[in-house]
Amino acid sequence: MGKLISRNKVLLIMLVPALIYVIVFSYIPMAGIVLAFKNYRYADGIFGSPWVGLDNFKFLFVSNKVWQLTRNTLLYNIAFIIFGMIFEVGFAIILSELNNKVFKKFAQGFMFLPYFISWVVVSTIMLNIFGDNGVLNSILLSAGGEKYSIYSNTALWPIIMVCVRLWKQTGYGTVIYLAAIAGISQDLYEAASIDGANVWQKIRYITLPSLKPTVMIMTLLALGNIFRGDFGMFYQLVGSNQLLLKSSDILDTYIYRLLLTTPDVGMTAAAGLYQSLLCFVTIITANWIVKKIAPDYTLF
Repeated sequence: MGKLISRNKVLLIMLVPALIYVIVFSYIPMAGIVLAFKNYRYADGIFGSPWVGLDNFKFLFVSNKVWQLTRNTLLYNIAFIIFGMIFEVGFAIILSELNNKVFKKFAQGFMFLPYFISWVVVSTIMLNIFGDNGVLNSILLSAGGEKYSIYSNTALWPIIMVCVRLWKQTGYGTVIYLAAIAGISQDLYEAASIDGANVWQKIRYITLPSLKPTVMIMTLLALGNIFRGDFGMFYQLVGSNQLLLKSSDILDTYIYRLLLTTPDVGMTAAAGLYQSLLCFVTIITANWIVKKIAPDYTLF
């Protein structure tokens, strides 16, 4: 063991900052889980507050709000994972097949740009285009039509959320799959060309099977957060619009509003622990299933 540490001491030293970061921001805060089982009082502190057992969880589930929130969070993330994977892999394959390097670089940068735009800016852009006094309504009124606001159409928002998510995140995922495609041996493509394979056959029998490990790893990583929504996206796009909360409210935004509107920190902690347990069970189950089917593609 001593020789192994001595031989890899440079790598271990490089690992120390990341290790400290994980301990400080991931493991030490786990002590706050006890708040979910306590009636928190500021004067008594976290560990001095009285225990209440599962009372915080009882109140959370009796409200019947948690089931709707869990469903929304799960369905949105399933849509994000499925459509995200299709668009990211699809665009990566399209870009990899382009021969014009200048256009390829331009298209890649153009797709990647939305990833760096904050959700605050995205929500402002949408409001200025689709809001009551936005560009769309100005055009409709000037053409003799009537005002139309997407912010009062509840049924439309699941589609809007998925489309906005794809617009913002597809470029980032595409870069990951492009890197995976770049790692595929060119000998395979040359051999296929000699055998008379066309572009579609190369994609079907070489590119897609070679991307399978990357797709599996990315999907497993996404499943670990399948009950944890993108707070910035949902909070900035929907906010506190009561008309849209039924179809666009998720666990993250609910916990945030709960913390702002109620002094009961214990109930908020219980909601957060419930969400974390769902994510933990999901990733463990998914990894176990993958281990049974294809052991080489598991996370651990």
